[in-house]
Amino acid sequence: MPQPDLVIFDCDGVLVDSEIIAARIEAELLTSAGYEISAEEISETYAGLTFKDIMMRVEEKSRIPFQASLIDREEELVDRRLRSDVRAIDGAHEAVAAVTAPRCICSNSRTERIEFMLEKVRLLPFFTGRIFSSLETPGGKSKPAPDVFLFAAEKLKADPANTFVIEDSVHGVTGARTAGMRVIGFTGAAHSYPGHADALTEAGAETVIRRWAELKSVIAALSEWSADA
Repeated sequence: MPQPDLVIFDCDGVLVDSEIIAARIEAELLTSAGYEISAEEISETYAGLTFKDIMMRVEEKSRIPFQASLIDREEELVDRRLRSDVRAIDGAHEAVAAVTAPRCICSNSRTERIEFMLEKVRLLPFFTGRIFSSLETPGGKSKPAPDVFLFAAEKLKADPANTFVIEDSVHGVTGARTAGMRVIGFTGAAHSYPGHADALTEAGAETVIRRWAELKSVIAALSEWSADA
C-alpha cells in the first residue's frame, strides 16, 4: 500500500480544542479596544491566524488603531486559560497513533505553547523533535504563507507532493496548498461553524472529516488515488 512521505498535523483546533478558547479571549480584547466582534466571527473569519495578524486585518478594515500591548495581553490570558482548560479533541490520540508514516506538527503557535498543550493532553510523545512553529522558521512568516510546511518537509526529507496536511482553517489549507501539499480538512473542534467544511473545500482541501476515526481510511484512500493517478 502506498504511504505518504509525511503527515502534518496542525495543532490548534485539530489536536487540541484551543481555538474556541483563544477566540473568546480575542473577541473580548478587541471589543474592549473599540471593535465589537464575537468569538464566532473570529472563528469563522480569522481562525488559523496569529493574533497579531488578526489585529492588523481588523485595523485595516475598521481604521481603529490598536495598542501593541494587546498582543502581550492576549498571549498572557490565552496561555493562562489553555494551561487550565485545554483538552484533546475526541479521538485524537487514536488517530495520531494509527498514522504509520512519519508525522509532525506545523503551527502558528509558539513552540512553548504547543509543547505545554500537548504535554497536558498526553500527545507530546508522538511529536517530540518534530514540532515546527511558523514563528521560528527562517523567515518567520506565519500561515497562510507556506513557509512552515516547506521547512518541515525539507527537515524531514519529504516530498511536498506526497505529504498530507490536516487543517481546520482556510488560512492553514491555503498555506499547505501553496506548499504543493495535499490537504484533509478537519471540522471536529468546538469552534466549527455552519459552512466550515465547504470553506475548507473551496480553499483546496481534497476532503473534509469531522471525526478522527475517519482519518486512517481517508489517508489510505487518497494515497491509493494518488498512486493510480
